[in-house]
Amino acid sequence: MNEFSLKNKIFERAFALGFSACGITPVKEVDADCRLHFDKWLQKGKEARMQYMRNYKDKRFDPRLLVENARSVLVVALNYYPSIHIPENHPQFALYSYGQDYHIVLKEKLNELFSYINTLIPIEGRIFCDTAPVMERYWAQQAGIGFIGKNTQLIIPGKGSFFFLGEIISSLELPWDTPMQNRCGHCNSCIEHCPTQALIPGDFTTLDSNRCISYQTIENRSDIPFEIGSKMNNRVYGCDTCQKVCPWNRFSIPTTIPEFEPSSEFLSLDQEKLEHLTHEDYNRIFKKSAVKRVKYEGLLRNINILRKNKSES
Repeated sequence: MNEFSLKNKIFERAFALGFSACGITPVKEVDADCRLHFDKWLQKGKEARMQYMRNYKDKRFDPRLLVENARSVLVVALNYYPSIHIPENHPQFALYSYGQDYHIVLKEKLNELFSYINTLIPIEGRIFCDTAPVMERYWAQQAGIGFIGKNTQLIIPGKGSFFFLGEIISSLELPWDTPMQNRCGHCNSCIEHCPTQALIPGDFTTLDSNRCISYQTIENRSDIPFEIGSKMNNRVYGCDTCQKVCPWNRFSIPTTIPEFEPSSEFLSLDQEKLEHLTHEDYNRIFKKSAVKRVKYEGLLRNINILRKNKSES
């Protein structure tokens, strides 16, 4: 089997597993612009309290330090856009959290793809799904899947940005795909609509995590600053504003992955139900959900902010 036929078989299998996009690029150190932008981001403290972003920077910049004998990064994208949404008058959860935890679902599919590749050609490698210091969006752009937009998300032309990314870094060598250029043009909709001005324009848009509602409601374990909490509106977990206003997301279509569809109990969570949410309710409703990351106490903190915002409006 020649290398082009091998690549086609691998990509066909990826699509059969439910992935919406697939690309491959040679593994090497990330380019100088990427390193400089990341270093400046850290120097300015824009990572907020995500100390782990400062760890393993050598591996983050060069995946060959993560995987011995690595030759390539195979990148896949999995659509999570739900077919039904929480009513607008209910507290809002980020769309990615509607279904089962993406780490579990994506890891299972990546393992299937990795095993399939090994039936065609023996390779060494590892799978990754937001579980190691891998610059996923950078490699997705290098693999020609999409481009990193001004909202700092990976945008797939004709499909949008509501996708999880996964990687197989391995000894596999195939014909490489062409990196994609930025296609935001003069559009600044995400920057203009961010409720807390967390997106700082420039040659590379900078995300100030300190001002980002997603960071504050999910990653921050301390109190949320008043200036951010007062602008949460009815966002109780995460924020999709910079994606929802992106013109590319008019192409979004519902996911075909059943694990990402929300339960009826999740969709029914109005303000009153959340205010009376017990620890048992939390464990039952979010048993396999990414919402578990914020923990029960963190979700209660967010719910209390929404209650206060509502009483003051």
